[in-house]
Amino acid sequence: MSSGPGAASAPAPDPDYSPPALEPPKLPRPRKSSMFSSLKVRNYRLFFLGQVVSNTGTWMQRIAQDWLVLSLTGSATAVGITTALQFLPMLLFGLYGGVLVDRLPKRRTLLVTQTSMAATGIALAILTLTGQVQVWHVYLAAFAIGLATVVDNPARQAFVSEMVGPDQLQNAVSLNSANFQSARLVGPAVAGLMITGVGTGWAFLANGLSFIAPITGLLLMRARELYPVERAPRGKGQMREGLRYVAGRPELIWTIVLAGFVSTFGFNFPVYLSAFADDVFRAGAGSYSLFNTLMAVGSLAGALLAARRGTARMRVLIAGAVAFGTMEIVAAFAPSLWMFALLMAPIGIFGMTVNVTANSSIQMATDPAMRGRVMALYMMVFMGGAPLGAPIAGWITDAYGVRAGMAVGGAITAVAAVTIAVFLARVGGLRLSVGWNQGHPRVRFVPRERREEELATVV
Repeated sequence: MSSGPGAASAPAPDPDYSPPALEPPKLPRPRKSSMFSSLKVRNYRLFFLGQVVSNTGTWMQRIAQDWLVLSLTGSATAVGITTALQFLPMLLFGLYGGVLVDRLPKRRTLLVTQTSMAATGIALAILTLTGQVQVWHVYLAAFAIGLATVVDNPARQAFVSEMVGPDQLQNAVSLNSANFQSARLVGPAVAGLMITGVGTGWAFLANGLSFIAPITGLLLMRARELYPVERAPRGKGQMREGLRYVAGRPELIWTIVLAGFVSTFGFNFPVYLSAFADDVFRAGAGSYSLFNTLMAVGSLAGALLAARRGTARMRVLIAGAVAFGTMEIVAAFAPSLWMFALLMAPIGIFGMTVNVTANSSIQMATDPAMRGRVMALYMMVFMGGAPLGAPIAGWITDAYGVRAGMAVGGAITAVAAVTIAVFLARVGGLRLSVGWNQGHPRVRFVPRERREEELATVV
């Protein structure tokens, strides 16, 4: 995410212009970029600044929402229901949301979804501040936000490429993740102060008003500087068309499969970290907060490091997944609280490497007219993994202990990454090459013919 939006083609004067024929996307040559290079693009800079404010408000609302439900009901089950209602629409309607995103102009779509989420936050604030709020109001608000997210999430993901073009896509996706992780550090802290000082209603109001920033940014964008993308015409079978498109491209299907394994079995930290804090180290809520903070710091660092890479590569994704799973196994058997806490940072780095690399590689390998459907499928798998994996992780933790639960999750993640790597290598006619480059070990996959030439040279 040159001096203009791109050097390869001139921007179209009409934002709704569609080229007569869509060519397959051409991936940029691997190169490193500066950490914040995509912010040179004016449209993306407006988008990024708006998301800084909005993401902070979103994290504030998450904390305030859970606290309000707990205050109204005294039930942790009710808090779980609220979370489930917010993520249920993505699992049920995510693919259809992707179809809509491919049909509609993304900037206008985002104006509608962001406005609807602002209205939901303000309505919940009014009910809370006037003392009229009931738990079903919160349930309804959570479900409404989830419905908006069905379209908003793939639209935001796909719109990035329209703002920055292919050369800056990896950088922009990485900065989006860094933006989200920064808000993850700031938002809950601000929400805690606000809830304690003035009440949950004001936190909801702050979230509702925070959407003014991204809406203003969208309105101030220069439509002529957006990269034109062909929109899919309205028709039957577009959802099946999206699934067939992904199934026919190994670079997409295996990236999504690997992301699904990582999300389902590796990202169960709400289960693991609370159990380590309470049952293993007997350290209470303070250590749980410390674990989450250090992981968020690592995730932020991982996103910024990913921003320096020019392109996303499958080998980076697989190596990140293997390292992520391995670090989970190591942390599972950490003998002390401080050693466990320090391992949260590298786990956050490698976890974010997987997230950013999968996201950007999928976008760069997808035809623009299909990007909404493909990103919706990716988000369904990635976000839907946690509700499926958490009960499994919880069962293993209850039956065999949290150390076993976390170790199993890390092992499944690492084994899945290695298995996918071996499969892709065999399908692609590759062999493992181990050697030295300028005094450093170098491990990579090379074509079989090249490997045979290397062996012949050695002999």
